Amino acid sequence: MQRGLIKVAMKKLQILGSFLFVFLLSVPGNADQASAAYRRGVHAEAHNQYDQAYEAYSQAHKLKPNDPKYFTAYARTRFRVAGDHVHTGQQLLAAGKLQEALAEFQLAAKIDNTNFVAEAEVRQTEELIRKQAHAKEPVARVVQEPLAKQAENAGGPVELEPLSNTQINLRLTESVNFIYKTIGKLAGINVLFDSDFKGSKLSIELNNVTLREALDSVALQSKTFWQATSPNTIVVAADTPAKRKELQNTVMKTFYLKNVSTPAELQEAGSTLKGILDITRIQLIPTQSAIVLRGTPDQMVLADLLLQDIDKPKSEVMIDVAVLQVSRDITRTLGAVPPSSVSIAATPITSGTTTGTSTSGTSSSGNSFTLDSLRYLNATNFVVTIPPYSFTAIAGDSNTKVLQKPQLWALNNEKATLKIGDRIPIATGSFGATGGTQGYGALVNTQFQYIDVGVNIDITPHIHSDREVTLKMTLEISSVTGTTSIGGISQPTIGQRRVDLELRLMDGEINLLGGILEDTETQSLSGYPGLLKLPILKYLFAQENKQKQENEIIFAITPHIVRAQEVTDQNLRLVDLGAGNSVTVRRTDPAKAGAAPSPTAPQSGSPPNGQAPAPDPHTSTPPSGGNNSPASSVGPATETNNSRAPARSSLPRSPAQPTNPDPEPPTSDTTSQVHPPP
Repeated sequence: MQRGLIKVAMKKLQILGSFLFVFLLSVPGNADQASAAYRRGVHAEAHNQYDQAYEAYSQAHKLKPNDPKYFTAYARTRFRVAGDHVHTGQQLLAAGKLQEALAEFQLAAKIDNTNFVAEAEVRQTEELIRKQAHAKEPVARVVQEPLAKQAENAGGPVELEPLSNTQINLRLTESVNFIYKTIGKLAGINVLFDSDFKGSKLSIELNNVTLREALDSVALQSKTFWQATSPNTIVVAADTPAKRKELQNTVMKTFYLKNVSTPAELQEAGSTLKGILDITRIQLIPTQSAIVLRGTPDQMVLADLLLQDIDKPKSEVMIDVAVLQVSRDITRTLGAVPPSSVSIAATPITSGTTTGTSTSGTSSSGNSFTLDSLRYLNATNFVVTIPPYSFTAIAGDSNTKVLQKPQLWALNNEKATLKIGDRIPIATGSFGATGGTQGYGALVNTQFQYIDVGVNIDITPHIHSDREVTLKMTLEISSVTGTTSIGGISQPTIGQRRVDLELRLMDGEINLLGGILEDTETQSLSGYPGLLKLPILKYLFAQENKQKQENEIIFAITPHIVRAQEVTDQNLRLVDLGAGNSVTVRRTDPAKAGAAPSPTAPQSGSPPNGQAPAPDPHTSTPPSGGNNSPASSVGPATETNNSRAPARSSLPRSPAQPTNPDPEPPTSDTTSQVHPPP
């Protein structure tokens, strides 16, 4: 029975020992795995492989969750990797790749569940995907109010239908009305005139122009303007401010600015539109970062173009600040501390007589005695005190290195502040007349204010377009070096090292802002006069103290431009705003933007071997208005004069002899009789 119990107990002890052995082996194993994972993370981060670094740091943190080094690396890379995935998702979203963008946002939210930007982007992207999926599904009919229905059906500005890009030649000396109607017939549009308009006679010669360019040229020369009233009708009036205000259509548009953050920035954008485009009706909506404009359609087009130029994301810069402090303290004490003073004290004097077997006497105190007691004075009545003699031989050498490397992320022209340290209370108030110490009265109405002690950095960056940064900064390092009693209250004494400067640096350039070097050397010798000058024996009768202190502080700064100013060729190009005080948009001709054919090549539609050309389908003949009308030759290449003789025939020119050195459009010359419109 006892043997069985012993066997069971032994077996339990073996099992317990096995568990204990496995546990002891697992603890160093986890530590080694965590250290190896951390080293992999450091290597990946050094090669800018932040996803791999995050995975390695995360593994190290899971193995040793209480290690602050692993947690710091894990938290830092988690924030960085989540931000990178959000930025990638935003780029994919801008490119229209919704599914890929959603995957990036979800991954960022999974990595850092405190990243609210990623969670918001996930919700918005999912909503866009749902809208895209249900775009083709029939929408349930919703009862709308009459005004809402009319607002939904409100039309945009009237635009003239696209005119033909066929180039024409036009030579006329006629009234402005006749010239406008001639161009209108060729363009297939109706031309109306203001009731107060009186056209004068005008001589005009235009070669190789489109119909819209012909209308604009006539308007410029005759000091008139035309306004579209329908897709195929224009009205012509004298170009005066009153007539433009009366006839020009106005439109309304709301512009939502993406990169303004303060009402002052919104006000600046509104003032720019008012000053450049002469838009007087502007309403700012600061809560929505929006601007509501009312003006002509051309002003709205130019306002949109101008806002695209000025509504840019602010430049951003990350600033590395390094503060290195190196101090060294060397001390040496060698020699003896001999007695420097001797003190003698008198003991009480005792006097007495002896008779038979009895003794009687009197005693005086140590420092007071009678003259009669002097006869009993001897060496036992004095005590001599001599201080001890000591010899010291000691040396010390201490080195201190302090490195602080904070980072700041700042917007362009925005102040960034970093404070690392403590807040020390300072007593303030008025002093009374009496009751204090050191010549100060006691404090009355005592109040306390707190000052920041430690590392205090204030930086305002200005980022230039050439990858340079101007930094206006204040760098201060302060510490409590002691205390002083003022008015009975102990006040701290604060040591301060401060740098105020403004400098311009390249992106990634390291600059030493300044340095402070303190070198203090102290030597003292104390001992017996005369003997302390002996070369070697002085150490027996004197003590020598030497102390050397070196303290150096270096400030270095490195800017890294995170987001530079985005300026494209579209932002730098010139834009035509029209002539005089009027603000208009000059439409470019798509036909002239393309490459023109070579003048020696056969033209499209031209007859071979000098045969008679076929009539151009775009040629229109205005109705005859009488026999006294001047003859005109009109076509894709039109030559018109005001002579009474019949129109001259325009024979096709040889390809080897073009009319001008510029390539001609692929059209043929035709001749037709044109009479003034009735």
